[in-house]
Amino acid sequence: MLARYSIAEYARRGQRASIPDIPELAPYLMLRAGVFVSLHKRDGALRGCVGTFAPTRANVAAEVIENAIASATRDPRFSPIQVWELDDLDISVDVLSEPEAIQSVAELDPQVYGVIVADRAGTRRGLLLPMLEQVKTAEQQVAIAKQKAFIGAEEPTQLWRFRVQRYH
Repeated sequence: MLARYSIAEYARRGQRASIPDIPELAPYLMLRAGVFVSLHKRDGALRGCVGTFAPTRANVAAEVIENAIASATRDPRFSPIQVWELDDLDISVDVLSEPEAIQSVAELDPQVYGVIVADRAGTRRGLLLPMLEQVKTAEQQVAIAKQKAFIGAEEPTQLWRFRVQRYH
């Protein structure tokens, strides 16, 4: 609801939405966490996805607003969302748990955990959310995250896993 409202306000008026006074948002005004906002067309095709694996704003509600606008306007893979597209978007918000370091791919399950990979220096990082229809194995999950970070398939990495609370 907050993500859709934020995207609509930005697409129609060019303004960032302020956090609305809705009682259901109260818990998210106290919580800080990383948040990803994913946009899909009705046919399931990705239309935008931007997020943060650690909090960068005062609370989750502010993270949702910023990342919703970014997914609609600044995902480099897509042109900005147009007003006429708003009604046809399926929007999901993933609130991430604190990432925990793991030692091997064996500690992952792509239906339960998302993954963050980093090169040994920690300068290149890639993230892949859990529960993605096309990702069947932990090895596939790590390989995709490495590709996103421009880390070679055989290059040593550090791994973290996290869970998400997903809202549609």
